Amino acid sequence: MTAPSTFGLSNEARNLHWLLTNLVEEVPGILSVAVVSSDGLLLLSSDAGRNAEAVEVAGTTRPTGPRGSSADLATVVSGIGSLTIGAARLMDSGGVKQTMVAMEEGSLFVMSISDGSLLGVHGAPDCDMSVVAYHMALFVGRAGHVLTPELRSELRQSIEDASIGSTQ
Repeated sequence: MTAPSTFGLSNEARNLHWLLTNLVEEVPGILSVAVVSSDGLLLLSSDAGRNAEAVEVAGTTRPTGPRGSSADLATVVSGIGSLTIGAARLMDSGGVKQTMVAMEEGSLFVMSISDGSLLGVHGAPDCDMSVVAYHMALFVGRAGHVLTPELRSELRQSIEDASIGSTQ
C-alpha cells in the first residue's frame, strides 16, 4: 500500500488516514479498502497511487466505466450499498449493517459508517471473513463519529487536489 500524503489535513482527516492504513496493514488478506460518501464519491482509499484515476473518471461523462482499483471499488461499494438499502426498505427490515459477497477468487465486504457513508473492503480468497468483518466494525466504530459533512468535504477535496498534482 502506498501511504497517502496527509500534509495540510486536519487532525481528524489524518486520523482517518491512519485508521485506514492500520486496517490494511494489520489485517491479513485485505487487498484494498475504500470509504465512499452517500453519493458514491471516493473519500479515502488504501490505493492512494490510483486516486487520480478515480477522480479523473468520476469527472468525465465517458461511458467506458471506472478505471483503477480505487474507482472500481468505490463504484461497486456504492452500488451494493444502494441495492441492499433498497432491499431492506422493501422488506421492512431496518437499516443495513453489513453486506458480504463471497466469490471464487475473493470477497467483498460493505459496512455502513454514518450518514450513508460506506466502508468497502476487497479481500483475498483466503482471508478470514470473520476477522475482516471484526476489524471493519472497529474502523466504523472509531470513524463514524468523526465523519462529519465538513470532514467528508475535506477528504474529497484532498483526493481532487492530489489528482491535480499528479497530472501536472
